[in-house]
Amino acid sequence: MRALRVAAVAIASATTACVVIGLLEVAGVLPRPPDDIPDAIIPFVAIAVLTPTAVGLLIALRRPRNLIAWLMLVGALLVASEPVDLLVSQGWALQTGRATWPMLYAWPIAITYVFPNGQLLSRRWRWVAGAGATCFLGFMTVAMLDTEPFDTPYESVPNPVAGNPAAEWVSTSKLGLVWIPLWLGILATLFAGALAMRLRLRRSTGIERLQTMWLAWAAALIPLGLVLCAASWTFFGFVEVLVFPFLLVMQATIAISVGVAVTRYRLYTIERLVNRTVVYALVTFVLLGTYAAVTVGLGVAVGGGSAWVTALATLAVAVAFRPLRARVQDVVDRRFSRARYDGVRRVRAFEQEVRDGRRAPETIGEVLAAALGDPRAELLFWLPASETYADSSGELVPSLPLDGRASSEIERDDARTAVLLHAPELLERRDLLDGVLDAAALSVEIARLRVELRLQLAEVAASRERIVEAGYEERRRLERDLHDGAQQRLVSLGVHIRRLQRTLPRSASILSPALDQIVDEVGAAIADLRQIAAGVRPARLDDGLAAALRDLARSAPVPVEVEAPGERVAASVEAAAYYVACEALTNAVKHAAATRVAVRAARENGSLLVTVSDDGVGGAVARRGSGLAGLRDRVAAHGGSLEIVSPHGEGTRIEVTLPCGS
Repeated sequence: MRALRVAAVAIASATTACVVIGLLEVAGVLPRPPDDIPDAIIPFVAIAVLTPTAVGLLIALRRPRNLIAWLMLVGALLVASEPVDLLVSQGWALQTGRATWPMLYAWPIAITYVFPNGQLLSRRWRWVAGAGATCFLGFMTVAMLDTEPFDTPYESVPNPVAGNPAAEWVSTSKLGLVWIPLWLGILATLFAGALAMRLRLRRSTGIERLQTMWLAWAAALIPLGLVLCAASWTFFGFVEVLVFPFLLVMQATIAISVGVAVTRYRLYTIERLVNRTVVYALVTFVLLGTYAAVTVGLGVAVGGGSAWVTALATLAVAVAFRPLRARVQDVVDRRFSRARYDGVRRVRAFEQEVRDGRRAPETIGEVLAAALGDPRAELLFWLPASETYADSSGELVPSLPLDGRASSEIERDDARTAVLLHAPELLERRDLLDGVLDAAALSVEIARLRVELRLQLAEVAASRERIVEAGYEERRRLERDLHDGAQQRLVSLGVHIRRLQRTLPRSASILSPALDQIVDEVGAAIADLRQIAAGVRPARLDDGLAAALRDLARSAPVPVEVEAPGERVAASVEAAAYYVACEALTNAVKHAAATRVAVRAARENGSLLVTVSDDGVGGAVARRGSGLAGLRDRVAAHGGSLEIVSPHGEGTRIEVTLPCGS
């Protein structure tokens, strides 16, 4: 193992030395190799060589037996060794440069066969890898035996293999018999590498899938480089100015992707990166084609290179960009991110149903569970006022459950709105998870606000109910105080006056009328107190609502039919129902000219239902400040509801629902 590490360090050092030699040649310290590469491309060469060298050395030091590290180290060394060829001769430097350019593709393609574990997909792939290596080596060998003169401006440099019989034979026959099959083999090797990456993506899961996707994203640059190379050579006759820097950047990108995949595969959401790369690449090609078509078409029609032609072509591209991007994004998502596409579409369909009023926003948790394919997913809404969570029903959750599920926070405008508890496996599918949660952010915020509002309304209702109950208890205390305090003292005072009156001598009989008057006044005071106490709370309510309503009916000036159950409910609810009946009966007599009134009370589904109907003139309305408006406020204070049905000429029916428990 130590020997392998030493060898890795030696190869990396040799590659670095080659890069230094190349930089010295550019600086003029050493003779410049006979090539036509501009000085501006040299930094790209250094980056393209040193990046795979650094990544390969890092992997080799950690895992010396990993084949990927040695492919990168050796491949970078072969690419970097070209400046050293000048130490032999200019001819060999030019010949080597003409023959070794496939190495720019060789080691990246080789990595696609064995990434990420350093092994081939199966034993059958040995034949594919062997055939690919044979094609690359054969092509470079044939190119080294090429006896053709060098291109301008180096046509005067003698070809070192010219005159060699074997080289002359290969040079005359290579185009038809050797060169073309080997070139086609290199292309087949490229497609085989793409197939290997696709098979690994389909078979891999978890960490291995994330690692493979990093390399797949970078390896997509290889065929793009070949296309650019072929197009540049076909249309312009050169490849160095644009394509060569691209090939060098491609090598650095592949090396970086390998390093990230091995060490920091969760650094970015690679699924989203691949998605956006494909989208913008397709959009770019389509827009370039549109620009070229408009320019050529209008140029032919208008003639010449008019500025109007360029302006119209630019306008067409600008107008088409947004709808084209949306359409391409939709196609790419549907083809390459089907799960994310279906999940986002499900969330958007839910939003439309919410807008149409067909679903409640609080059911967004069920939608997320279905979109993510996780039946155990649970959405908890964050309540900033109380700094706790609540579920969709409004039940508070003091702390997140520790049941093995992972949690992902949902934010909107940099503010936490909820947390989703889900299967840990979804963390390995960040593109699906993040895409669905981003699409659902608005629905989650609406649902959170509704849950928070419902909890606040429940708290207000509970607070109002406590206030009503406290007021009712205070009235009962006042009633007891009047009965047991002032009223009893007045009764005792009247008794004492009567006793005093009876013990007076006959000579004091002149005081009897005055004492009788005092006793009468005391009796009147007692009657007033009883009336006040009865106003605070009817005494017959002690026997229940039914008894109090029958007493009310007996004292009414019109016939009143009473139908009420004998079972008891909360005292405050009975009192509220009684006052509703009193006010409704008073209105029927005073304002509706009713001749008959019916009062019915029934307990149903945890509520007390009270109905008061008459045969009066109708047209009753709960105006501001009226008795009916006061009744509505009293009923609302108990968390109930009041409905008035009063068509003109058809009487009035007041229906009240008061919660009273099950």
